[in-house]
Amino acid sequence: MIHSSCLCVAICAAVLSVSWVSAASADSFGAGGNQFDIDFVTISGASNPANGYGIVNNDYRIGVYEITNDQWNKFKASLGVPVTGTPSNAYDESPHFTGTNVPTNEVSWYEAAQFVNWLNTSTGHQAAYKFTGTQGQSDYALDTWSAAEADNGTNLYRHKDAFYYLPTEDEWVKAGYWNGTSLQTYSNASPADLVSGSPDPTKWNYSSSAGNEPWNVGSGIEELNGTFDMMGNVWEWMESPWSDSAYGTGSDRGLRGGSCYFSGGYLASSYRLNYSPGGENSIFGFRVASEVPEPASMSLLAVGGLALIKRRR
Repeated sequence: MIHSSCLCVAICAAVLSVSWVSAASADSFGAGGNQFDIDFVTISGASNPANGYGIVNNDYRIGVYEITNDQWNKFKASLGVPVTGTPSNAYDESPHFTGTNVPTNEVSWYEAAQFVNWLNTSTGHQAAYKFTGTQGQSDYALDTWSAAEADNGTNLYRHKDAFYYLPTEDEWVKAGYWNGTSLQTYSNASPADLVSGSPDPTKWNYSSSAGNEPWNVGSGIEELNGTFDMMGNVWEWMESPWSDSAYGTGSDRGLRGGSCYFSGGYLASSYRLNYSPGGENSIFGFRVASEVPEPASMSLLAVGGLALIKRRR
């Protein structure tokens, strides 16, 4: 006879194992020919830098890869209306680099926000960013949430109940450079990833690399926390305003990570770039962050374990 307490220990051990495995996961969006996945890795809130960028006290997930043209095009087809709004010049460019698996580019912050909102609303979650007017029409414009609606009561861009979002500068920096003890200068997982103290240009796509154009996401080396191309390839939009504590809808946003056009110094954790949220550029892209989902497999396993205990009593 198996004692119920022993069985419970075994079940708890299995639950912990499932939870650990689920730290890296993929979420699915769309349907049919427009279905796509986004891979995420979990970033722990257990430790933080003492000051500066990268302080995030909660667990969250960051996209393993930059959003690709394929994912962007499937989003547009699924949305069913034009990705447009005001100001019109934030929506008037198509990707310059058109490969299926290169990071989507010529994308403004406002466009990235509409992508993230669709990730939320198409999966039954609260939209992250507040727009007024009619989506698909020229009057569709970004607004801000009230303090009661805002994430932590202070981030007026992000709704507190949103599941998917653009990473804040703190979230992005921590995912890219935090090793559990300190913020590294670069995202390298090993000293061997550096050449004379700089990132190896065969492993990250910046101006020392051949071609000087974005490569397919994931073509380089896996970084410190399980991501790819947080350094190089394309600059990535931050949710955060560059310096506006009032979170103005038109205030400059941060960009991080350097690009295929820029030298290695721009890949460093200390470097920040700012640009208007309506700006579109061939080397501007983004990746997505999210909350950590409740592991359904954990609850199912626990329920199954309790049923087994009852049968063996």
